[in-house]
Formats: sequence, structure tokens, C-alpha cells
Amino acid sequence: MKKNLILASSLLLLPVACSAVPEANSANPQSAQTAATSVGSSAQTNAKTTAGSVAATSVADDVAAVTQGFGECIAGITDKAHNAGISEARIAYLGKLKPVTRVIELDRSQPEFTQTFADYFNKRVTERRILEGQKLLKTHAALLDKIQKEYGVPAQYLLAFWGLETNFGSYKGKMPVLDSLATLACDKRRSQYFTQELLQALKLADKHDLPQSVMVGSWAGAMGHTQFMPTTYLDYAVDGDGDGRADLWGSTADALTSAANFLKSLGWQAEQRWGREVLLPANYDFTTLGRTNRRELGAWGELGVQLTNGQSLPAAPMSAALYLPAGHTGPAFLGYENFEVIQRWNRSEFYAIAVGHLADRIKGAPPLTVAPPLQPKRTRDGIKQMQSRLIELGFLTGDADGVVGSKTTAAVREFQRMNQLVPDGFADDATMKALGLDVAAISAN
Repeated sequence: MKKNLILASSLLLLPVACSAVPEANSANPQSAQTAATSVGSSAQTNAKTTAGSVAATSVADDVAAVTQGFGECIAGITDKAHNAGISEARIAYLGKLKPVTRVIELDRSQPEFTQTFADYFNKRVTERRILEGQKLLKTHAALLDKIQKEYGVPAQYLLAFWGLETNFGSYKGKMPVLDSLATLACDKRRSQYFTQELLQALKLADKHDLPQSVMVGSWAGAMGHTQFMPTTYLDYAVDGDGDGRADLWGSTADALTSAANFLKSLGWQAEQRWGREVLLPANYDFTTLGRTNRRELGAWGELGVQLTNGQSLPAAPMSAALYLPAGHTGPAFLGYENFEVIQRWNRSEFYAIAVGHLADRIKGAPPLTVAPPLQPKRTRDGIKQMQSRLIELGFLTGDADGVVGSKTTAAVREFQRMNQLVPDGFADDATMKALGLDVAAISAN
């Protein structure tokens, strides 16, 4: 399990490399309330208060369970550490660990509103970040050239990952990694995974003689410039500066070389780009969207897909999938094989597009031809209502979980097709209304 180590954060799946850069939460819970009668507004408020109390109680109970069972849990992990051959000096770290309440709170937290593509993209692909990336491209030119020759990963992509993960190392996280991992290991939700990561972190400390104080990172245990989890650190971190150790906190050379090593192991195609923005013909029928509908570039050209300058797609023997992260009114992208590689680092399509376009901009490419449109955020409950309605109508199977994945997108697309709506799989206001949902009640301006 070297290439598919995935950790779950709340309802979202995060990768072995997890971004530590804090993003502002611009959602205002109050803005989603409808301008209904005073009785209706009061009922909404009471329902939200009750739900909030239940959630708070649940988190408090989880914190209490972890705290009360922490000693016994650590004793069990200590036995496993002995059996794993970890040194006594590192095993001694376990006796000093403490449960961190904030880690459980963050693990259970879930934003009230889903994030739009414009919100996500515009916060990450900024002029400031582009300029800093271009500056670092010159500063580290020799290092980046050496890495590309050895691993096949161009400089702009390494800088884009670095920029999105920790804002080029300016924020690597400040949580004590071992305490965070121990807290999650002693939490019943994903105990097995985090127990293994804790043991791997101790092995990492053994291998590189790391004091406990140095091992700081994200609340989920990701570390360094590139936010590697302990297992990924052990498996893919390499010494890029020749000092005999792989230091992902203090050495830019180690961090960038390790990122390239990891990407190469994930299948990075040295001679290919990540993908590109494209233009769709006016009569496009939207039957071939998403990663399960890959076609050769020639086939996309036959469907009328063009470069943003109106010219034909390159005649290259490459396959690609079409993505519309904001629906048919937003930008369209063809994702090549390296797009899939980026998603093995982080499974989010938004993330993969942001990495790819940031890399392009660092190399001097212009902004997107079609800017991400401003769209209302949907409440998690609103997404659940949409999914429940799709389930009732027979377009979707499973449970309504409030997370829009490939199955939900496919169900939305089929519903749209059956109701003479643009079948792009994006649940716009027209689609929500056709499903019988109150758009104002499930959206935030």
C-alpha cells in the first residue's frame, strides 16, 4: 500500500500528502436562511440549534472517550512498537504523548456550505502565488533542472504542489505530529490507519534521529514543505542536498526532490503536460464527461473540442477526459494522464485543476479564457435533499451523504437529460427547482 495510502477527513478523502495551508471560511451560516415568516424562521433556527447541540454533544462524547481510554490505547500501541522493532528511545516518546481535543474537533468538523469551484480556485491560483512561484523558479533553477533530469517532473509542477500544500513553505502546520496521530489512533473512527501512521512516525524518528519537538505539522499528521504523511515520508522522501538525511521541514532541496520522487512513483509522464483548458462547440451534447469517459485527442477533436484560441487540438497519441467543474457556464478542461497522477496525490478534481493551471501560470501562461463563474454555495443539508430526491426518483442508489461524487454527478446528468435541461451533471438552480427543492433555503449568496 505505497501508492494508495489515503486518509479520510470528515466526509472528504484526503491523500498521503495533505495541505497545511489554512483557508478562510467565508461561508456565513445565517445567509442561507430564507426570508420566510417569523414562525418559519424561528423553526429553522430551533432546528439548527438542536442539530448543533447534538453535534457538539457527539464531539464532546468522542473527546471524552479518547481521553478516558488514552492510557490503555497507548499501552497497546507500545506493545506493537516493540514488536515492530522500534528503538526504546523512540518508544519512550509514547509515554509523553497527550490527547489533543482540537484534533477530534477538526476531524469531526464539516463546513456548513459546500465550496464552489470559483471559491476554491480563486483562493489558490492567485497573482501573489503566481509571482512568488515565478520568483522561486529563478531562485531554485539549478536544483529544479537537476530534479527534472532525474525524475522527469518539470519545475513548474513541483512549485505548484509546493504552493498549494504550504504556500511555498510559509505554513507547514504547528500541531505536534505524534500527539495528533496518537489522538486519532485512539479514536475508534479510524484507529487502525492512524495506529500504523503513528508507528511509521516513530520509525521515521528512528531513521532520521528526529526529536519529538521537530515533528510538527497538520492536525492529521502531515509534515513538511510537501505535507507527507509518515508512511509516505518513509517510502518516498530522499536526500536532495547531499547531507545524508531527508529533511522535509528544513531542506527545500529534500522536499522538492522527494515530491518529484513521489510523483514519479505515482506514474508521472515526463513528456506530457497535465491537461489544458478547452472550448466546447455550441451543440455539445455532454454525453462524455468525467474520468470514466476517456478518449483519444483525435476523438475529442471530432466532437468539436478546440484549443482556447480556436485552433484544433494537437495530433498526439494521448487520451484525455473532459471536466466541467462549474458546469456548462464555466471553463472546460481536458485532463491527460498526469491529471490522474495529480489526483493520486489529492483526489479532488478542483485540486488537480488548480495545480495544473498554477503550474501553467508560473511558466507564463495567461489566465483562464473562461473565468470560473460566481455561483451560490449549497448547504450540506441541501445536497442531501437533492440526493434523497434523486434516490426517490430512481436516478441514484445508496445513501444521501451530502458529498457530490461521481455517482451523484452521473445521476444529476441523467435527471437533467430526462427533463430537457443541459446535461452537464452540475446541479444549478434550474436543476434544483426541477427536483422540487427550495433554492433559496439550500443556498448562500
